[in-house]
Amino acid sequence: MNDSEGCSQQNLGSKSEAIMRTIKEKSVVKLAVYDNTFEAFNMLKDILHELVNDLNPGLQGMDHRIRMEYRDRGKFEAEVRLASDILLFSMHTNVFEFDRSHSVWKLAYVQENPMNSYCGVINMYNFLADSFKYNRAEDLGYLVGRIFVNRERQYFVEGKRQMGYLCSNFGQGAFTRETLTDIIQTAMQYTLEFDLLTPPYDMVKIVTVAQMNTKVESAKIQTGKRLGFKFNSDDVME
Repeated sequence: MNDSEGCSQQNLGSKSEAIMRTIKEKSVVKLAVYDNTFEAFNMLKDILHELVNDLNPGLQGMDHRIRMEYRDRGKFEAEVRLASDILLFSMHTNVFEFDRSHSVWKLAYVQENPMNSYCGVINMYNFLADSFKYNRAEDLGYLVGRIFVNRERQYFVEGKRQMGYLCSNFGQGAFTRETLTDIIQTAMQYTLEFDLLTPPYDMVKIVTVAQMNTKVESAKIQTGKRLGFKFNSDDVME
């Protein structure tokens, strides 16, 4: 074996070792992140169910359409109906890293160990209850907030400004039943105060014959709380 062949095999060996080391390190971290996020999500589902049971008696005697209702939509989704609104919670099955411009990288907790930045995500979406009731597939939902959970059960919430959370708290405490309850109640209150606005006239002044011939239950005329209005990250707190 000549020197060049020996160097080539040595390089291959070192690269293989690096690959195996990276797989092992990241896999352990990502599995821990997934398990913690799944634990948080199941705790969240229990809290939702409990809140609905606790709050519904206070609505007795009112119109039967004014009610709260919990629905388990499977392993990774759950929803709660709040009168004419639906707040849907969805856990993503993958683990994410933040882009380098995200403010999470400014935290000493992440700078000291970048592996702490890997997070699972639980998204919170607001939909109109009628969108599901009448199968209006073109209707829009809005991301109210999202919960990030890492390998050490540390968490933070990123959401619309009214949610009132900052990622600067990341690394200062693990999620608990109490913290998740507070997040859920805040999201509920925000959803109830997030009203449906009449879309601008120019957005709805033209419709097709097909849209008008289709039953209202499955009409493709979009409805959304901010249809035609800006709903971006302009007032998102990170």
